[in-house]
Amino acid sequence: MEIVPLAIPDVLLIRPRVHGDERGFFVEVWQQERYAAAGMGPFVQLNHSRSATGILRGLHFQWERPQGKLVRLVAGRIFDVAVDLRPESPSFGQWVGHTLDAASQEQLWIPPRFAHGFCVLEGPADFEYLCTQPFLAHADAGIRWNDPRLGVEWPLTDPLLSHRDQASPLLHEVEDQLRQRWTL
Repeated sequence: MEIVPLAIPDVLLIRPRVHGDERGFFVEVWQQERYAAAGMGPFVQLNHSRSATGILRGLHFQWERPQGKLVRLVAGRIFDVAVDLRPESPSFGQWVGHTLDAASQEQLWIPPRFAHGFCVLEGPADFEYLCTQPFLAHADAGIRWNDPRLGVEWPLTDPLLSHRDQASPLLHEVEDQLRQRWTL
């Protein structure tokens, strides 16, 4: 596999080897030793979501036991985004995005203490992600997808959003709390 750091170097693009011929393909999606050697994992939970074209989910994070996520697309095409919420980081409040599609088999590593979101460019999009921590409903949080301070360049102009994602706070509204809870 090839591992490529993105503009925020802790966010990694993973290009696994795909072995294919006229019969189909085989890809090793995750291998504990190899991914651990690259600083990913250990993983405790696997999630699968399906979303239609035009849906935007995010930007989500977890206050307690922040999750690292290894994300991949099984069907469709999405634009995936990670926002650095680490108060001590020089890239705090910056984002990086990458288009994932099922054909390329690429994956993204989103480290703990990053907000994560995606929008569906071609659906249905079947999205799988391994998590380093279990989901904690009481600690679930988000930042508004169109926060002008973040300036995420979403490729959709009028996405379909949940009520929760529409009402998420702006980064400046949770910044003090991030600094109190997450400063190392």
